[in-house]
Amino acid sequence: MNIYTKEPAIPAQACIIWMHGLGSDAQNMMKLVNQLTVNHAIRHIFLNAPIRPVTINQGIPMRAWYDITGFGLTNRDDREGLSASSTHITNVIQQQLSNNLLPQQIFLAGFSQGGAMALYTGLQLQYAIGGIIALSAYLPLATEHAMRSPEPVPVFFGVGTTDSIVLPEWSKQVYSWLLSCNFQDITWHEYAMEHSICAREIRDLSQWIENKCASTNGAIL
Repeated sequence: MNIYTKEPAIPAQACIIWMHGLGSDAQNMMKLVNQLTVNHAIRHIFLNAPIRPVTINQGIPMRAWYDITGFGLTNRDDREGLSASSTHITNVIQQQLSNNLLPQQIFLAGFSQGGAMALYTGLQLQYAIGGIIALSAYLPLATEHAMRSPEPVPVFFGVGTTDSIVLPEWSKQVYSWLLSCNFQDITWHEYAMEHSICAREIRDLSQWIENKCASTNGAIL
């Protein structure tokens, strides 16, 4: 997997690790980040998924974090691919921890399948990170997921109300499950859009990141 890094002008106060959607690449996440308006010094890391055949797309090879075998929510996801990609993302987090960042200064973010990886990986870590950004995303293998985070992690959900690729109710199921697990710092935003990202969502996300970095660095200081 390719890794690209965008460093701030001063030492990083936080790090956001970005995962793109199915068939996309890191460039799309870079374009999103360029539209954010955040004052804190953030290191942005962009990951490229490996190229693999994707069953629902007639087996055509494309960048994918894992294979998707069906159009429903359950029994559609490739366990081996999920595990391999989650391990890679966790290794990137460990590299940031080795560079003197604390877990609460690290965020996982992604759109669609990338957002699914952010949720899947972030909730299985044995330490609590600063937050998870799930844009038009769902939790893979939700019925089998084992929560390992020692404490609730802040989560930002951005959902398209007319999304026909990742249905809004799939994201809502994750939201409801997290509430049942005593996650209280969950931000839920719905937008009148399909499977996309809109300007209002970018504004809301910018504010959320700004607030989380302010509270995190306040706690560290």
